[in-house]
Amino acid sequence: MSSRTAHRTCPLCEALCGLELTIDAAGAVTGVRGDRDDPFSKGFICPKGATLGRLDGDPDRLAAPLLRTGGAHAETTWEQAFATVGRELAAVIERHGRDAVAVYIGNPTAHSIAGPLYGAAIIKALGTRNVYTASTADQMPKHVSSGYLFGDPLAVPVPDLDRTEHLLMLGANPLESNGSLCSAPDFPGRLKAIRARGGKVTVVDPRRTRTAELADEHVFIRPGTDAHLLAALVHTLFAEDLAVTPAQPVNGLDDLRALVADLSPERVAPVTGIPADDIRRMARELAAAGRAAVYGRMGTCTQSFGTLSSWLVDVLNILTGNLDREGGAMFPRPAHRPVYRKRRPFTTGRWSSRVRGLPETNGELPVATLADEIETPGEGQIKALITIGGNPVLSAPNGTRLDAALAGLEFVVSVDPYLNETTRHAHVILPPPRPAQTPHYDLALLGFTVRDYARYSPAAVPLPDGRPSEARILARLAVLASGMDADPTALDDMIIASTLEKAVAAPGSPVFGREPAELTKLLAAEGGTGTEQRLDMMLRLGPYGEGFGADPGGLTLARLRDDHPHGIDLGPLRPHLDELLCTESGRVELCPPAFAADVDRLREVAAPDGLVLIGRRHLRSNNSWLHNVPELVRGSNTCTLQLNPDDAERIGVAAGDGVRVISRTGVLEAVAEPNDTLMPGVVSLPHGWGHDRPGTRTRVATAHAGVSANSVTDEQRIDPLSGNAVFNGVPVTVEPIG
Repeated sequence: MSSRTAHRTCPLCEALCGLELTIDAAGAVTGVRGDRDDPFSKGFICPKGATLGRLDGDPDRLAAPLLRTGGAHAETTWEQAFATVGRELAAVIERHGRDAVAVYIGNPTAHSIAGPLYGAAIIKALGTRNVYTASTADQMPKHVSSGYLFGDPLAVPVPDLDRTEHLLMLGANPLESNGSLCSAPDFPGRLKAIRARGGKVTVVDPRRTRTAELADEHVFIRPGTDAHLLAALVHTLFAEDLAVTPAQPVNGLDDLRALVADLSPERVAPVTGIPADDIRRMARELAAAGRAAVYGRMGTCTQSFGTLSSWLVDVLNILTGNLDREGGAMFPRPAHRPVYRKRRPFTTGRWSSRVRGLPETNGELPVATLADEIETPGEGQIKALITIGGNPVLSAPNGTRLDAALAGLEFVVSVDPYLNETTRHAHVILPPPRPAQTPHYDLALLGFTVRDYARYSPAAVPLPDGRPSEARILARLAVLASGMDADPTALDDMIIASTLEKAVAAPGSPVFGREPAELTKLLAAEGGTGTEQRLDMMLRLGPYGEGFGADPGGLTLARLRDDHPHGIDLGPLRPHLDELLCTESGRVELCPPAFAADVDRLREVAAPDGLVLIGRRHLRSNNSWLHNVPELVRGSNTCTLQLNPDDAERIGVAAGDGVRVISRTGVLEAVAEPNDTLMPGVVSLPHGWGHDRPGTRTRVATAHAGVSANSVTDEQRIDPLSGNAVFNGVPVTVEPIG
C-alpha cells in the first residue's frame, strides 16, 4: 500500500498549528508540512512541528511499560504494571494516609486531550492535598490575578493581535516560544502586520530577543522589576488624567489611585533601569493609541512579583479602555466550555503546605516546596508520587535537591514516553502511545486563542492490539487510585452522568429541564470511546453547540470531525466579560486587598547590585521535551552562559572560556558567550538542559547534555501571592574557571 495523508494539530507548543502528515504503509510518519487549509494557522509551521515525524518515531520512546527491580528498569506487561501500581499505592495509603501520595502534572498534559480530562479524576480518587503542577513554575500568577479581578482563574485576557494598533509586550519572546497563554500561529507575521497597518510594537525585556529586534522599540529592564514599571505607568495615567472611566463595573478605583501615588517614574527608574522620561512616554503612547493591548508573559510570571505584574498588566488594559474591547485584551470563547456553568468566586489558601505553610492556589501547592514535603518527616509526609508528563528534576527550582529527594520515595509511578531525569526514579513507567496514534483536541489551550477556533484530530495511526490509549492509561490510574480495579469505562460514564445532571439543572443551559437519561442515549447513539463521548457532550453544551437539538445547526464532535477536518474558524474575539465575571460583588475588583498589601514589597526594592540570572528560549526547543530529536539540538540551540561584554571583561572571561555560576543553592559550570543582547548585570542560561544523569535512555539528549539552570535557581524564592517559582532575577556570582 502506498503512503497516505493525515491531518492533525501540532501538539508541541501553544500555537496550535495544523499539520499535514505523510504516513507510509507501516504507519511511520515520513513527512510533515503545514496544513494550508487550517483556517487558523494557514500553513504556518515552525522547526519543532516539522520534526514531529522524528519525535513520533524516536527509537528511545518506550513501547511497553517498565518495571524497576534491583535498580534497573525492564519491560513488563501492561497488566503486571497496573497490578503493581494498584498494590503499591494501596500499601502506601494504608501505611501513611492519602496525603502521603502526591501528584505532579507536567506541561505536556496541557497539549493533550487525555491530561485535562483525567488528571482531575486521579487527584479526586486519591483524595490528596499534595497536588503539584508545572503551573507554579510557569503561569500561576496569571490565574491568581484573573481569579481575584474577574472571579474566574481561567478568564485570562489575550491581546487581540489581529486588530490592535499598539502592543506593549513584557517578558515574552514569541518568535522563539511561538506564544504562551496567547495561542497565535505565525506570531511573527501577526506582529509584522501590526506594524504594516501603522501600529507600534514595544518589547520590554532584559535581553534583546528576536522578538525585540522585530519590534519598533526595545526597552531594557532589570529582571524582576516589571511590576515597578507597570505601577509607574498606572501612576502616570492617573497623574496626567489619561485614565478613562472603565467600561466595566469596577470596585477599588480610588484605592488603586492612592496605592500608586508614590510610585512615580522617578522613583522606579533607578530600580528598573528605565529613564523616567521613557516611562512617561510609554504611558502617553499607550493612552493615545486607538486600540491597544498590554501583554506580559513568562518573564513577568516567573519572578518574585509575578502576581503584581500580571495584575497591573490588566489594570493598564482597564484604565486605557482596552479590556474586553476589539483590538485590546479580550477573552476567548472556547467551543467546549459552557458559559452557563456555575463558578464560585475565586479564593486561595483553602489549605497550606505542611512544612513551609505556603497557601494553596487553584487547587495545588507550589512545586517549589515539593522537596520539603518529601524530605521532612511527620504526619502527611509524601511517600509516593505519581508524575504525568513532567520532568521536574530539570524544570523545578533547585532540581538537584528534588532529584535527591525523589530517590528516597517508597513508590513512584510515571506516565511518560521516556526514561528521563525524573522517571528514572519511577518503579513503574506507563508510556502513552506515539503522537500519531493519539487523537487530539486542545482542551486547555483553546481557551487562549486570538481567534475563536476549534479542531479535532482523530488518531492518524491505529493502536496495536493490546496497547492502551493515553486516556485509557489515565482512567485506569484514576480507578486504581480509588482503591478499585474496575473497568475504566465506568469512569467516563460516571462523569458524563454527573455533568448532564448539573446541566439540566442550570438556568441558561440549552438542556435546562430535560432528562439526563435522554441526553445520555443521544451521546451513546453517536458511538465512539468514552473520551469522545465526553468531548461530544462538552461541544454540544458549549457556546457554539447544538445543545442536544436546541440548535440543530450547532457543533457536535461528528460535525467538527467530519465537516471541518482542518478545523473551524468561529470568528474574531467578541466582548463577553459579562458572561465570565463571577466575583462575589459582581464587579471587577480593581484593587484586591491582598495585592494592595503586597505593593509594600515593591517599595522596599533598592537599586540593583550584582549579577542576576534569567532564562532563555530556543526556537527549536520546548522545555526538556525535544532534546532527543537530532535536528533540534543543532546550531543555535547552545547551552551557554550569555553575559554582557562589559561584565565579561570585568570578570575576566572571553568567548569560549569556562565559567562557574554560583548561587545559594548550588554551582554549575558553563561556557561563556559574551553578547551585547544582554543588559549589563544580567546573565542568561537556557531552560530544560542537564541531560547528564545516569540511568536515562535518551541517547541524543545525553550526547548534547548541557547544564541545568535549575541547579542554581532557589526553591526558597517564590512569588508569595501565587507560590510561583522565581526563575528570573536569581542572584548569582560568576567567576572564571582556571
